[in-house]
Amino acid sequence: MVAVVLTAILEVLDITIVSVAVPHMLGAFGATSDQITWVLTSYLVSAAVVMPLTGYLSRRFGRRRLLIFSIAGFVVSSALCGLSWNLLSMVIFRVAQGVCGAPLVALSQAILLEAFPRERHGQAL
Repeated sequence: MVAVVLTAILEVLDITIVSVAVPHMLGAFGATSDQITWVLTSYLVSAAVVMPLTGYLSRRFGRRRLLIFSIAGFVVSSALCGLSWNLLSMVIFRVAQGVCGAPLVALSQAILLEAFPRERHGQAL
């Protein structure tokens, strides 16, 4: 259960943590602040598109399988973000990160609610 909760926290943290790296990316990619905004926006838009599909995907492939795929994809895309060689590659990897990270919070909540009896749902969340 701790791993499930930490996974959800990691995804939520990743949404905002890029803000810290913006000054470095401005210099490293030689980009303007308007261009760097795509790094933030690409993640949010891709996550917003995939998040509503989480229920369907978890029924189709199973919660466990989707969670494992999402975690693996999130880790790989995060590593690729760190290895980005230009702004375009960073944006592409952030899209992949958003796609893989989107199901993590919803899946974590569903798994927690499934693991605890109904009278302890408030405590579990």
